[in-house]
Amino acid sequence: MTETYSGRCLCGAVRFEARGQPKGIFWCHCDSCRRHSGAPVSVFVGFENDAVTVTEGAITTFKSSPGTTRGFCVRCGSTLTCATVHFPTETYYCVGAFVRAEELKPSKHVFANEQLPWLHLKDD
Repeated sequence: MTETYSGRCLCGAVRFEARGQPKGIFWCHCDSCRRHSGAPVSVFVGFENDAVTVTEGAITTFKSSPGTTRGFCVRCGSTLTCATVHFPTETYYCVGAFVRAEELKPSKHVFANEQLPWLHLKDD
């Protein structure tokens, strides 16, 4: 049986389902993710593009930098996605948007060289 992960934005205008095994789950410390989310660090889960279906509304996108497209809810502003030309068949979704976010535990850090110096995370 294929695993299904349901997610949505804060207001519920955008809802989506991801099926199958995640491609990866990671902490992202890059400056762009901080600015997009307003948080000191983001946590993303990647899925193949064809494994995700938007079931309600639409994810609004914009090109945040060369080769990177970010997605959000146009109604409430929830940060939802990040896609890059480096992984053209995958999109990365904010873990906090998923109903069962507690099951999506990150296993690595990316752009660790950009981590804020006062942020100390306890990784198991």
